[in-house]
Amino acid sequence: MNRPVIIAVDGTAASGKGTLARRLAQHFHFAHLDSGSLYRLVALNLLRSNQLPGDEPGAAAAASAVNPADSLHSNLRTDEIAEAASIVAAFPRVRAALFDYQRTFAANPPNAAKGAVIDGRDIGTVVCPHADAKLFVDAQPQARAHRRWLELEEAGSVVSEAAVLADIRARDERDRSRKIAPLRPASDAILLDTTELDIDAAFAVALAFVEPKVEETLRTRHRG
Repeated sequence: MNRPVIIAVDGTAASGKGTLARRLAQHFHFAHLDSGSLYRLVALNLLRSNQLPGDEPGAAAAASAVNPADSLHSNLRTDEIAEAASIVAAFPRVRAALFDYQRTFAANPPNAAKGAVIDGRDIGTVVCPHADAKLFVDAQPQARAHRRWLELEEAGSVVSEAAVLADIRARDERDRSRKIAPLRPASDAILLDTTELDIDAAFAVALAFVEPKVEETLRTRHRG
């Protein structure tokens, strides 16, 4: 049995990587996993039990009890959860607890899909280093903060754009400086800067890179 095609989409917060990953999955009829939602679920479970995000044993226990079916929970998209998720994601025991789920998803995509698109911070470097196509999505912090601020404003949140920018920069620093699986592009990833691109333009660029790799991989496996 041929192993599934794997597309890894890593990148910074609010760079558009999640939207790109979903659109790529829809285009190829592949399964999609937002790995960030797993860390958000850990954070949500911690906060629900009145534990602090910095409680590593508690975070590890919460990670072992994560149910990915809860990933559509509306509270996952709040800034409080995002901030807490960034903190728990630095804990080795949390990452280890979620690593196997991500690897299993890549090896056995749901509904017998021929491939999987997984987005996150360390998919191309740690979770799926042998992915068939790798993207690293980024944008200037000011552009990412503005996008996130617009989303929050539309959702009815009252927060200043300056506060959102400060949060984006703090998350970048945590993600890039953690000792375990720091945020960085894989050596063979294509860098996609979305600072000046809307989602349609960004998707066109991503697809132009990914599609030939997917088609070649499928042809090679069919011949084999």
